[in-house]
Amino acid sequence: MNGQGSILSGGRVLDLTDEKGRLASRYLADMGAEVIRIEKPAKSAGFHWENLGKRRVTLDIESGPGPDMFRRLLETADILVESHPPGYLDTLGLGYSNLSKLNPRLIMASITPFGQSGPYRDYKSCDVVASAMGGQLYLNGQPGWPPLKPFGHQSYYLAAIFAAIGVMLALWHRHSSGRGQHIDISLQECTAAALDHVLVRYFYQGEVAQRRGSLHWNNAFRVFPANDGYVLLSLLYQWPTLVEWLESEGMAEDLTDAKWRDRDYRLEHIGHVIEVLERWTIKHPAAGLVAKGQSMRFPWAEVASIPQLLASPQLKARGFWTEIEHPVTGKKYKFPGAPVRLSRSPLIPPGVYLPTQPALKGFASKTLQAPHRKRGDYPDRGSASKTPQAPHRKRGDYPDRGFASKTPQAPRRKKREYPERGLQGDRLI
Repeated sequence: MNGQGSILSGGRVLDLTDEKGRLASRYLADMGAEVIRIEKPAKSAGFHWENLGKRRVTLDIESGPGPDMFRRLLETADILVESHPPGYLDTLGLGYSNLSKLNPRLIMASITPFGQSGPYRDYKSCDVVASAMGGQLYLNGQPGWPPLKPFGHQSYYLAAIFAAIGVMLALWHRHSSGRGQHIDISLQECTAAALDHVLVRYFYQGEVAQRRGSLHWNNAFRVFPANDGYVLLSLLYQWPTLVEWLESEGMAEDLTDAKWRDRDYRLEHIGHVIEVLERWTIKHPAAGLVAKGQSMRFPWAEVASIPQLLASPQLKARGFWTEIEHPVTGKKYKFPGAPVRLSRSPLIPPGVYLPTQPALKGFASKTLQAPHRKRGDYPDRGSASKTPQAPHRKRGDYPDRGFASKTPQAPRRKKREYPERGLQGDRLI
């Protein structure tokens, strides 16, 4: 929440999202932006981990003074994140085409099931629908069984990450152009974009990937049962060493035969390799297998349960876990910290949950003022007088990037060109 020294410190974000986009705006709060979550009266989202670090106000943007109050607040904002159905805000006169006239520097990210255009634009959807129509559901599960839903809300998480990246790219573009833009995020497209090797194999080899359970797509890894849990083993890496280990315990069976030294033969008969290894791993504790395997440079891992994850010495040593306090009971809970560590502009641990304020109180005069930014608020960008400046680049320094001498340049802006927003000219956002 507007943390000093964080990358988006001094920026303001308005949040009009539901479950599809709440996490995107929370990422921006983690980066230091002041995020104001706008909720309908009597329809507060309540305590939710995706709202940590946000200010919350009640405001009905559909009727009464709400639309005008929203426009006034938007004039002071840098970013708007919303997840309403395509065209809904336009019916209220709050679409990007209108809002960008009020605030030309506004960056607006819209997160919807299928984007702002196309034949599915108005389809009803949710996370599992996006997973199904994005190709993810088809690939998840055991061979010969129906598709299995991935855990959590994977399409929402992917959309949040892509939306946050899009916002940062738009901020970078605005730094040189002076203008914001509209970011169109489709849950289906985000899911399809994360299919990784599946699409590459289909386009290149015409191969349709199938459900494989815990077996890696190229047979490199598989999860095996241990006598106290589960362990992830590599099946092909350092084969002679693995067979020698099994043989030392009298459990190699026929894997010592010369034919198994041939990688292609092992791949062709991978089922037998799995059967032998299963009879071996079930007699060992998972932690013992991993400890000895790692000492021999095998990339093995214990499948951590949630209690084991919380007790991880690696995460403890890096101080990954933080604490949040429940706003009603006052009880404190562990919570994941920032997975991105910046040396000069760290993310803010999401440990603050702010109560909802009524509209009139939430829109006091100070709230409507844009956050004051002094010269030097972004020292890493070269705005402060004592900060090392980026090397001066002349027109045409990067001919391979298309910035030829005749390329139209962004219009030069004077300080205070947007006096109605109360922002200074030398700033990042």
